[in-house]
Amino acid sequence: MKFIDVSTWERAMHYEIFRNSAQPQYCVTFDVDVTNFLHQIRKKGYSFTFSFVYAVSKCANEMEAFRCRFVDGKPAIYDTIHTSFTYLRKDTELFKVVNVPMQDTLEDYVALAKKTEETQTVYFTGPMGNDIFQFSPFPWVSYTHISHTESGKKDHATPLFDWGKFYEKDGKILMPFSVQVHHSFVDGIHIGKLAEKLQRYLDTYV
Repeated sequence: MKFIDVSTWERAMHYEIFRNSAQPQYCVTFDVDVTNFLHQIRKKGYSFTFSFVYAVSKCANEMEAFRCRFVDGKPAIYDTIHTSFTYLRKDTELFKVVNVPMQDTLEDYVALAKKTEETQTVYFTGPMGNDIFQFSPFPWVSYTHISHTESGKKDHATPLFDWGKFYEKDGKILMPFSVQVHHSFVDGIHIGKLAEKLQRYLDTYV
C-alpha cells in the first residue's frame, strides 16, 4: 500500500469535490452475458458464487481506480485487493461473511473459498479489512436496480458488487450486475472499462 501524493495527482480536484458530497457513493446496474462462463464452470463442477467473485476481483484488481481507499483519512492505493462475500446458510436462512485472499487462478481461488466457507462456523469473523472487494449476491430476483444500507461514513470506499438471478434472452443467459463505488476514486468511465474487461473474461474463460 502507498499513499497518493495529492499535490501531483491529476484527480486531486475531483477527489476533493466528491469526498465532500453528502452521498459520495453511487451504484450502477447493468447486464452481463454469462452464457459461456456458466457453461464452463458447471462443466467443471465449480460454485458460481466463488467463480464469479474471482472473475470480478481479477478484472477490478487490474484497474488502479478500484484499488484506491482512504487510509487514516488520506487517499492510498493497494497493490492487491482481496475478497469478502456473503454466503447463505440454508438451515438458518442467515448469511455469513466469508473472507478469502485473492489467488492467481480461478481454480486455486475456488478451492480455497470452498474450504474457507465449509470450515467457517460463525456468521462474522470480525471487522472487514480495507483491502477487500465486498460481494453480496442477490440470486432470487432478476432486478433492474438495487440499493444498499450505508454506514454514513464518507470515507467508506470499499467497492460493493452484487448480482441477481439469471434470465434468458435471445438464446443468451444474462444476469444483472451492480457496482457501487466511491466517486472520489471511481468515475463512470472506470465502471465502463470494468464492464468491458469482465465481459471479455466471461466470454473467453475455458
